[in-house]
Amino acid sequence: MSSFVPLSSEEQATLLQFARDTVYAHVLEQALPVLTGAAFTQNGAVFVTLRLRDGALRGCIGRFSWESPLWEAVRDMAIQAACHDPRFAPVRQDELDDLVFEISVLTPPQPFDGSLVIGRDGLIVSARKRRGVLLPQVASERGWDLVTFLEQTCRKAGLPGDTWRDEKCDVLVFQADVFEEHL
Repeated sequence: MSSFVPLSSEEQATLLQFARDTVYAHVLEQALPVLTGAAFTQNGAVFVTLRLRDGALRGCIGRFSWESPLWEAVRDMAIQAACHDPRFAPVRQDELDDLVFEISVLTPPQPFDGSLVIGRDGLIVSARKRRGVLLPQVASERGWDLVTFLEQTCRKAGLPGDTWRDEKCDVLVFQADVFEEHL
């Protein structure tokens, strides 16, 4: 279990700028920045989401591992979201100024007990060697109820929508501290 200390609004802004600086440096083939400070050296699991200014998704990748410092996880996932999300071509230099960064710092997942709070809780569904993850904000952004959220998480894993009802399916719930740039 992680004992993550929530970030202040100033620390959130610093981490968002760090993610932006990292992607710029990576795309421009420059030295990657480093971030210091107690808040950023605590271990953390994160997702980094990139959107274009018009709101279109441009990349989103994360990891459920509390084994590395938060700043390293953000650095790695920012690069992955920008250049290795299989749904998109790598971010080009001419797109850099149009990106909006969002970071989701995750809590350790817990077993699903049959209920969750839309907008607060995210889902992980694992079955048949497949896994689907949807962040908490996805269900509220799309107006989904609990069953739809479960079904869509199964579909994200490449499974039939009702797989979550199977006793061999592992369903976990997690929360995220989500913050984004306001450009």
